Amino acid sequence: MTDAVVSHGHATIKQGSKSFALASRIFDDEMRADASMLYAWCRYCDDVVDGQIMGHGQIADYRDGQRERLQDLIEKTDAALKGEPTDDPVFAGLARVFQRHEIPHRHAFELLDGFRMDADERTYLTADEILEYCYHVAGVVGVMMAYVMGVRDAKTLDRASDLGLAFQLTNIARDMIDDARADRVYVPSAYLRDAYAPTSASLLAREENWPAAHVAACNLLALAEQYYQSAHVGVKELPFRCAWAILAALKVYREIGETLRSRGFNAWHQRVSAPGYKKMWLAATAVAPAVNRKSVPVTDRQGLFARP
Repeated sequence: MTDAVVSHGHATIKQGSKSFALASRIFDDEMRADASMLYAWCRYCDDVVDGQIMGHGQIADYRDGQRERLQDLIEKTDAALKGEPTDDPVFAGLARVFQRHEIPHRHAFELLDGFRMDADERTYLTADEILEYCYHVAGVVGVMMAYVMGVRDAKTLDRASDLGLAFQLTNIARDMIDDARADRVYVPSAYLRDAYAPTSASLLAREENWPAAHVAACNLLALAEQYYQSAHVGVKELPFRCAWAILAALKVYREIGETLRSRGFNAWHQRVSAPGYKKMWLAATAVAPAVNRKSVPVTDRQGLFARP
């Protein structure tokens, strides 16, 4: 029987990310529960810091008290990982997953360090700087999920981090205009300048600047592609169902970037996503690559982000 903590995790991932929820259904029941509970904690922390609900509906004054909210998350996370009792399903689920899979506690705090970058209103000038941010808010999530799937090999954990980096770079490209409207710019200034796009959020949000912004977004998607390709290598070491789930998520998320690229700057008139039927088809097409995962050629990671 599914308990309340697991049920909360399943409800959160279903509401927070249809793509990840679809991929998680490929896991067996226990692994799906752990993936959902880990997602619930990540989603909750992100929402608390950004003043959102499931990544949407940001409150106007979300920066007020942001550092204090982050500190509260740090303290609750620390208490949960130390085994202190809690009736909050978010932190109870986190503690359960970390204990069951012996995930190093530092990874939870690496994620929270990424949210500190948001609270500090960091700006990003180069690809290296945004990759550091992407590691903290997404790459480390890939690492934690790899632990849930039984991975302990450092090289495979690197590939798991690469998948998180690819996902986050895709998110940044997709959400470029929405972020600008919220007075945030994550696309590195170097990419914007190379595309002759403005670097200020107020100007980036203006529709006449979207064509240039789209060029920068496509260049960021090209960077993401390097990490998708690297991440693909990591499935060689996963059990079949895990490999299938990861490849399904990879295909669905990659499709978001392809949609943005193919539709041009007009894609930003609505949220860029893959329709449900396309996600199901992409998940189905991930079966054969998962079966044949051992034949994936190993590529060199030289030049890619080195996780701390």
